[in-house]
Amino acid sequence: MKQQLTISEKLKNKYHECEEVTNFKDMLYRSATIFKTRTAFKLKDENGKIYNKKYEEFKNDVERIGTCLIEKGLMNKRIAVIGKNSYKWAVSYLAATIVGIVVPIDKELHSNDIINFMNVSKTECILGDSKNLKQIVEDIDKLENKNIFFISFDKENLNDKFLEFDLELENGKNLLQEGNEKFSEIKINPDELKILLFTSGTTGNAKGVCLSQRNICSNILSTYGIVKVKRSDLFFSVLPIHHTYECTLGFLLPIYSGASICYCDGLRYISSNMIEYHPSVILCVPLLLEKMYQKIIKNMQKSLPQKYIKNLKENENVFDKLPFYLKLIVKSKVKNTLGGRLRVFIVGAAAVNPEIANMFDKLGLNSLQGYGLTECSPLVAGNTDFFKRNDSAGLPIPNVEYKIDNPNEEGVGEIIVKGPNVMLGYYNMPEETEKVLKDGWFHTGDLGKIDEDGFLYITGRCKSVIVTKNGKNIYPEELESYLNDNPLISESLVLGVQKENDDETYINAQIFPNIEAITEYLKGTVPTKEEIKKVISDVISGVNKKIPNYKHIKDFVIRDKEFEKTTTQKIKRYGNNIKK
Repeated sequence: MKQQLTISEKLKNKYHECEEVTNFKDMLYRSATIFKTRTAFKLKDENGKIYNKKYEEFKNDVERIGTCLIEKGLMNKRIAVIGKNSYKWAVSYLAATIVGIVVPIDKELHSNDIINFMNVSKTECILGDSKNLKQIVEDIDKLENKNIFFISFDKENLNDKFLEFDLELENGKNLLQEGNEKFSEIKINPDELKILLFTSGTTGNAKGVCLSQRNICSNILSTYGIVKVKRSDLFFSVLPIHHTYECTLGFLLPIYSGASICYCDGLRYISSNMIEYHPSVILCVPLLLEKMYQKIIKNMQKSLPQKYIKNLKENENVFDKLPFYLKLIVKSKVKNTLGGRLRVFIVGAAAVNPEIANMFDKLGLNSLQGYGLTECSPLVAGNTDFFKRNDSAGLPIPNVEYKIDNPNEEGVGEIIVKGPNVMLGYYNMPEETEKVLKDGWFHTGDLGKIDEDGFLYITGRCKSVIVTKNGKNIYPEELESYLNDNPLISESLVLGVQKENDDETYINAQIFPNIEAITEYLKGTVPTKEEIKKVISDVISGVNKKIPNYKHIKDFVIRDKEFEKTTTQKIKRYGNNIKK
């Protein structure tokens, strides 16, 4: 009797065909040739009018900025890019990684952290929004290399240290017209370090993830194989582009595919931007999907006849009670409020509520969730055009394997991954690299199980990283480092906690205060419990000022004894429950 194939095995016969590329320069030139006059970006001018940027124009701009970088002696050097999602960011990223090694930096970080990353990576040039560059220049004494080039995307807040992006673009154009061919002559080794991404906010705990262009190109091709990207597609870029999720799948994937990209003006403008641009694909986190869902349900309950609304049972979906003709009207109205062309949400960074995903399916809007990590460029698993389960992270993407290491009796264990998407290692951290890369397998630190069809289910995290509802990663060691730097605190432990009837994750700190130091701080008086709490509250307020809002410590508990520790004197992160 012939053995039946699993769904995971069947998928191998259903991949969308794609043309092989191993580096960004070839990908850029290929797209500029095939899609020469097609629209690569839909942008806004100073008056808010939308205009198109063609593929050939995009390639020319990358060449121009790249040529200027070469003429500044930046060949094979570290070049940082910082700022909001924009066309200039996209041009700078590709130019930087073709000429040298690109270091994408989170624009929300405190200047101390940005400067730390620049020092650690030995950055010699940074391109970005002027407000981010100004922030760095104000603390320039902390930069080890005072001769860094600053190239500003805009003309606001310019000073004598800033070069203008637009002028550099014009200089590059002149150099190319004069016969400078240094950029086009670059030969790229697809397997060497070309992208350096930091995973946390302080150098004491930050890991620099070293990626090659082959790593990311393999991920682009694998994703294209399971999720069809049409040349008519318009990607709406909402998520931070410095992160591999948005950068690989929301920028480089559409550029490979001949699709177009437009940029969100800000989270407040998502709805109005969608009506302006009419996108067909959005990369998002579950929180965005949830807010859209709540708005849709609220509007249905307002506009539909009361006979369909009343007597709804708990968790019953009003849409299911509607007759066929009303369902068609609701689907049409919902689609129009989202710009009229939307066909798919690609969802990552955290798990989606299956009920919400099911509802969007009923509305004719496909939502495909996946699982990935920065160290995997980022995608590891995903639901596909061919097979999908809304309660699962999906199936392994083409050319990538995963399995469960040391599973328990329920089949749950650490997810380990092998494939061309797996990072080269952590920057200047051979011991940390050895901990996670073993016998060709990357140990993710995440817990999961795989069913008989190959679908992956994430069950938890054995790493300490805290994931918020909107997919933000918070590294507790970073916050603990800030807290422990203050002499008024002896020890701290930061955890993510959930309140009753609320699935959001809040940052909570346990603090073991340094009573002796607090006594001295209060001029020798023995502190009361209220005074200790006030002093620690002030310390936490100071820490919160140094970090983005999503990392803020929302609550804290004062401990009256030290934390339970391991034999190596490390605090047991999961053995110290918060108790008031």
